[in-house]
Amino acid sequence: MLTRILTAVGIAAVLVPTAFLSDTVVFPIVIALLAGMGCFEMLRCIGLHKNLLITIPAVLLGIGLPFASFYLPQQAFMLLSSLSAVLMFLLFTVSLFSHGKLPIEQAGMAFIALIYILWGFCLMVLLRRINNGAYLYLLPFLGAWVSDSFAYFTGRLLGRHKLIPDVSPKKTVEGAIGGIVFAMAGFALYGWIVSLFADVSPNYPALILLGLPVSLVSIVGDLFMSLVKRRYDVKDYGRLFPGHGGVLDRFDSVLATATVLYLLCANTPFFALLF
Repeated sequence: MLTRILTAVGIAAVLVPTAFLSDTVVFPIVIALLAGMGCFEMLRCIGLHKNLLITIPAVLLGIGLPFASFYLPQQAFMLLSSLSAVLMFLLFTVSLFSHGKLPIEQAGMAFIALIYILWGFCLMVLLRRINNGAYLYLLPFLGAWVSDSFAYFTGRLLGRHKLIPDVSPKKTVEGAIGGIVFAMAGFALYGWIVSLFADVSPNYPALILLGLPVSLVSIVGDLFMSLVKRRYDVKDYGRLFPGHGGVLDRFDSVLATATVLYLLCANTPFFALLF
């Protein structure tokens, strides 16, 4: 427990200053490093990290795309992001000429997981660039971690019915409901705190409602990454954070929440007016 607490303090010591410097080069650098490490962790989980034809392009994309998304205009970024499709053909080509050493199912799993990681981290950065992004970019982290934390405590206190025991034996239906409720409340509280320090008027109904899909995808994202670990018989994706695992163990659900938040806040009139 002491190790987990000390590691959590260390993570906060990095992420909090990064949050305050979100409009500088520090933010994309930190996200890019996390993305590159996340890509490597996933390939190691699947058993492909020693294949340099796959690992080097995947890690470079992991580092390059989030960083580029902070600076490039939309048209140039979309051109660069098409490299993710090249990654698909690379994986399938390596599988084709591997003489059975890389089954097509394994290549397909690698592509799905890498795209989830690449675009999740990219959208964390892109969320900062949209209208009112200065107030939105923290919501993926808030939604995922509040939902996960209160799902755990609610499940411990009230949990009776298992959610998906063959994927995550400790998660319960009651815990999931608790996570959703507290995520919605957490978004409203975040809006109030922002209003104390900035000249904005939070749209509280939209913030509360937004907490629902964010919490739901947070649960799905967490379970998906647990399913991958169980499929490949891996306890943790990495050991970067002692007591907490690797990048993907800490940011698994954040990748999902960043995706849904960007899609909703950048493309729907209702959620585009949160502040």
